[in-house]
Amino acid sequence: MTTLKAKLQEDLTAAIRGRDELRSSTLRLTLTAITKEEVSGKTARELSDDEVQKVIAREAKKRREAAEAFANGGRAEQAEKEKAEGEILAEYLPKQLSEDELRAIVAQAVEEARAAGAEGPRAMGQVMKIVNPKVAGLAEGGRVAAVVKQLLAG
Repeated sequence: MTTLKAKLQEDLTAAIRGRDELRSSTLRLTLTAITKEEVSGKTARELSDDEVQKVIAREAKKRREAAEAFANGGRAEQAEKEKAEGEILAEYLPKQLSEDELRAIVAQAVEEARAAGAEGPRAMGQVMKIVNPKVAGLAEGGRVAAVVKQLLAG
């Protein structure tokens, strides 16, 4: 079985051969981030696929935030490039939950927390504790928190 990192490397080679500038630069930067993570501790180590996925998710989030910043700054071309890079990275991540799927999971967690007697601001922490393991890697933390707040406010 190929590791996620090996797949990224294969895809990079294919992108270079196919002269796909955007894909090759995106994958090259991501592999650099993975390597940096591997040597960041006391001893160098190989990252697990889950850890590699976290690095990819972090890189994708950076692209989304940069795209937003460029768009707000009136630099549409740069924003498009960042967005395209983010889309390439998304191919290596699990499909994100839709708004409806996320709402359903949060609504159930809110019920559970209320049944356990959690009220007000304390409920937020309790709901997040229930929701986080269920949506790990499938929805961004900020998005989850926003839906939790919304549903708790009722």
